[in-house]
Amino acid sequence: MAMTGPLAPWAPGMAEWLTRLGYTPRVVERHLQLAGGLSKFLHRRGLTASDLSQELIEQFAAARRAKNRSRRPTARSLSWLVDYLSDIGVAAAPAALPVRSEQQVLIERYRDYLTVERGLVPDTAANYVPVVTLFLAAHPVRELHELSAADVSEFMTSQCRQVSTRGAERLATGLRSFLGFALVEGLISVSLVGAVPSVARWSGATLPRGLTSTQVAALLSSCDRRRPLGRRDYAILLLLVRLGLRAAEVSGLRLDDIDWRTGEIVVRGKGRTEERLPLPPDVGAAIAAYLRRGRPRRPEREVFLRACAPLRGLTPDGVSEVARAASERAGLGSFGSHRLRHTAGTQLLQAGASLPEVAEVLRHSTIATTAIYAKVDHLALRDLATPWPGGAR
Repeated sequence: MAMTGPLAPWAPGMAEWLTRLGYTPRVVERHLQLAGGLSKFLHRRGLTASDLSQELIEQFAAARRAKNRSRRPTARSLSWLVDYLSDIGVAAAPAALPVRSEQQVLIERYRDYLTVERGLVPDTAANYVPVVTLFLAAHPVRELHELSAADVSEFMTSQCRQVSTRGAERLATGLRSFLGFALVEGLISVSLVGAVPSVARWSGATLPRGLTSTQVAALLSSCDRRRPLGRRDYAILLLLVRLGLRAAEVSGLRLDDIDWRTGEIVVRGKGRTEERLPLPPDVGAAIAAYLRRGRPRRPEREVFLRACAPLRGLTPDGVSEVARAASERAGLGSFGSHRLRHTAGTQLLQAGASLPEVAEVLRHSTIATTAIYAKVDHLALRDLATPWPGGAR
């Protein structure tokens, strides 16, 4: 049925836009039917497309839910339409943003500092924000110039009683980062980074939890490579377990980063670093299989795309979810992508690689980070063990 009402002139463009995002014809039709209902809703009220607002969309969705209990659309169901109309300049100008508080402004400046000056990826920067929000709740922006070392220590002491050791470490790391930013911005006059106490924890006290070769085989076998999704997941898992890439490094891999002639890939790591790594033949073959018979023909330059519309590059969380889903299918429990990075490190060491070589492949900034993998090489450690006094030699 043809669309009527004030949105009708843009119906063909809507269909083309949705198709370009990767939606199937059936889903496109369903979205257009909902847009058609909204168009009639606007017409009955004597409104035009330029009058469309979030409030009107919510009113329309509420009216549809009240009328038809079997289908319960929400305002989110029409978010694509708002994006489309805004993209072509038809939607009304967005309402003025509410005035932000001093705290919100400072947090945004701090977030920009982390991503622009420090080179952190947005997901990592977002992990620091809750710490800063908590700290500013206790010490408002206007009082930061009076901040003392005692205030910092008191804050850490009170908060650490409520969190785990790992949580306390994140708290300390985030607070040190913010205090460094505050000094650069002139919010405090002296460095208070040293006032953040260290969290008591033995360095390298835990063992990296890698998978055995049998478990790795089960994990890879859980991917149905007869299907496009299985080819994609298989290539992702190989990158994680063979090269030890981080989730953000896999999601950030672009088509231009693969040099098929030399058999190398460019990996963009922490702090905006770029390094070239050799591309093992089996990993290259898996990526090529996905590109030829799995990846949709899309203009996006990311190697790995979402399986469902809207078709965009996979996020770091999406990469970790690929590992989690595969581990559950293989009956290995439930774990994310970092477990496979540990697997790559332990396998390299067991194959005879030295710690500096492992550090180079995993792109650790210091050898101390890699040293934890030495504890999983039991055969090498056996020679260092001192016989028990009076025991068998």
